Amino acid sequence: MAFQQTETGSETLLEGVMGTIRQRIAGRSLTPGAKLPSIRALATTMRVSKSTVVEAYERLAAEGTIRSRPGSGFFVSAPLAPLSLTEVGPRLDRAVDPLWVSRQALETDAEVLKPGCGWLPASWMPEAALRRALRSIARAETASLTEYGTPLGLRPLRQLLARRLAEHGVEASPDQIILTESGTQAIDLLCRFLLEAGDTVMVDDPCYFNFQALLRAHRVNVVSVPYTPVGPDLDRFAEVLEAHRPRLYITNSAVHNPTGATLSPVVAHRLLRLAEQAGLTIVEDDIFADFEHEPAPRLAAFDGLDRVVQIGSFSKTLSASMRCGYIAAPRSWIEGLIDLKIATTFGGPNLAAELVLTLLRDGSYRKHMEALRLRLTRTMTETTARLAAVGIAPWIEPRAGMFLWCRLPEGLDASELAQKALAHDIVLAPGNAFSHSGAASGFLRFNVAQSTDERLYRVLAMITR
Repeated sequence: MAFQQTETGSETLLEGVMGTIRQRIAGRSLTPGAKLPSIRALATTMRVSKSTVVEAYERLAAEGTIRSRPGSGFFVSAPLAPLSLTEVGPRLDRAVDPLWVSRQALETDAEVLKPGCGWLPASWMPEAALRRALRSIARAETASLTEYGTPLGLRPLRQLLARRLAEHGVEASPDQIILTESGTQAIDLLCRFLLEAGDTVMVDDPCYFNFQALLRAHRVNVVSVPYTPVGPDLDRFAEVLEAHRPRLYITNSAVHNPTGATLSPVVAHRLLRLAEQAGLTIVEDDIFADFEHEPAPRLAAFDGLDRVVQIGSFSKTLSASMRCGYIAAPRSWIEGLIDLKIATTFGGPNLAAELVLTLLRDGSYRKHMEALRLRLTRTMTETTARLAAVGIAPWIEPRAGMFLWCRLPEGLDASELAQKALAHDIVLAPGNAFSHSGAASGFLRFNVAQSTDERLYRVLAMITR
């Protein structure tokens, strides 16, 4: 077996040595139990220093690829991986379902355009402020870096969140707020707390696709009600309540995903009356609250956190990598939610909570959001015009946010267009991924922040002909 110095390009020599060994193992030149060359021999063969080989061996041992036998050397420990001629990637022929967009957007590489994804580009996020906050946290007490958070979560952040909720008319004490690792975890905890397999849950049609995916995981029945530019269709809402007796309704009220619609006060009041009569609990996902220029009505504000529970997160506005969300719930729920949180995740997101608190306190978050709202407004106008040039029109003009819910030209199917776009390295969001009834085949959701590349419009023009 011969090792040769490989062309590493921008890779470091260390990465080159590690990569060569991994390739030998994957290609069966080195099998489990095989002894690796001595540090001196490999350094000579690959024309690198002995310290580079030592570091490479130590890192490969730390990840479990090789193991050290004192006095004998290093040996391959990794089991044989299944032989594959291609890299693992998302299935391009996957049927459009509530997980379709997530799988395509999360599993593709950075070169793929993602106008169908639900997050902002990395370049739109406050990277400099995040780095400053991380440096500040690194100098803080050891507990912030190493210990579990309390079950409710970092109290100073909960106090600050209580003040922010009050600005939207939602009265919640810090002890009514429980921190979570994300908005998704918040919904999952609430589903565990409120539902049993076989219960019925109502969602909007269309709605955020992961609501459907998560409810499916909880083995509940899902029913839907059509969503209008001012909220759910109340006549259909009443009919669904009567026919199916759902235990829970999950919705966005401020900036609705995917439509960008805003709940009107009249609809909010009538909806709450219907919910009270039916004994319905409402989960209000307010994850896009900070995208608003002016606060829209909140069900939790009208209801006073009686039968409405509100959740939020900073994943969309600050960082999807440092996960931090929250639940604002009735006092009587908190003990049960704490028990569930300990049972499922044990401690809280201490480091992420410290990061969010730092950015909220020093003004970085406020400045970032002020600039972001203006940038999204400009980009929304530009994207609407560019889509109109290829015959794609928005369902409504959203007051805020990043999403355009768009109607395709007559006769076109969004799922078929999405499959065609994938062949051109573009991930679209077809309407039926959001529609429980399958009634949105003529719609696509566009994230305007991810729709600035000219390539998108060239491909759209080609595949919509």
